[in-house]
Amino acid sequence: MIGGEIAARLLSAAHRVTALVHTSRDIRSNNGNAVEPSEIVTGDVSAPMFGWDKAEFDRLTGTADLLIHCAATVRFDLDDDAYSRVNIGGAANAVEFARAGDMPLLHVSTAYVCGTRDGQILEDDPLPSRGFANGYEKSKAAAERLVRASGVPFAIVRPSIVVGDSASGEIRRFDTTYAAFKLIAEGHVRHMPARTGATLDFVPIDHVAGSLVDIAQNMRKAVGGTFHLVSGRPIPVPEFTAAIAAFPQFHRPELVAPDSFDPASLPPFERRLYRRVAGLYASYFQRNPHFDDREAQAIAGRVCPPTGAEYLHRLISHCIEVGFLSGEAVNEHSDNAARA
Repeated sequence: MIGGEIAARLLSAAHRVTALVHTSRDIRSNNGNAVEPSEIVTGDVSAPMFGWDKAEFDRLTGTADLLIHCAATVRFDLDDDAYSRVNIGGAANAVEFARAGDMPLLHVSTAYVCGTRDGQILEDDPLPSRGFANGYEKSKAAAERLVRASGVPFAIVRPSIVVGDSASGEIRRFDTTYAAFKLIAEGHVRHMPARTGATLDFVPIDHVAGSLVDIAQNMRKAVGGTFHLVSGRPIPVPEFTAAIAAFPQFHRPELVAPDSFDPASLPPFERRLYRRVAGLYASYFQRNPHFDDREAQAIAGRVCPPTGAEYLHRLISHCIEVGFLSGEAVNEHSDNAARA
């Protein structure tokens, strides 16, 4: 999703873009428009030399002057081997590509490599070695450590929770956070453990992609830096649930103190959905990090657009307009077994 938007913006700025895809060659920007890179190559980031033979590897490393590595699995429910192969191994293979081509590496990480820390998170804070909420965060921290120790010139960007366009709310793919949001809004998951003071750092995709392109075009200055691509104004969890409740067809979840929350006490259907999807994101309702982004603002020259109640309304309205969320009142007495 982010890669397609970055490619579109780089091409608009008259850069030559070679796009590495895994299987699908259908590359699109966030608004759904087809993107036509200078070249499309298929490969596998988890494989040495991305799965190419030596001749193809040498050809491609010889024709690029920057590698932007934003390929990763963003699922929270995988085993350690999958994260090691794709997120950590993928970063290692990206390093070797950059090394072979004598080019810098712009590595896309996540702001949540901070783990479960609260309070101010600086861009140059040391990476923690423990305290991660899931295998995804742990693997992205390990990938960062690998990149930093590689000896290859690098810059690291860390988006927070990437959601829809700041002006329209538009998003091309509804996965990860949106899956949990749908279950909550439509009343299928009616209880969430949430700590008092918890916040969510939603960042519009246009801010992330625009900042990434700015940094890519200024790599000489960016090398060695770490840059938070974040809202800078995290949303209190009750404000998020109030935005949901502002739509009469949606359900406002009950926020339960984590010490009092027992998934086993939930109704059977809700319990299954909580364990399969919503529970994977529960830790984000219990944290309050405030990501400092002064370095990112200095190099990209961008301040994130407002992400308060009006923005949340645009995000939800877009979900309704395209049919991802129901536009009608949900029948809370419908047959849950049938919905399962």
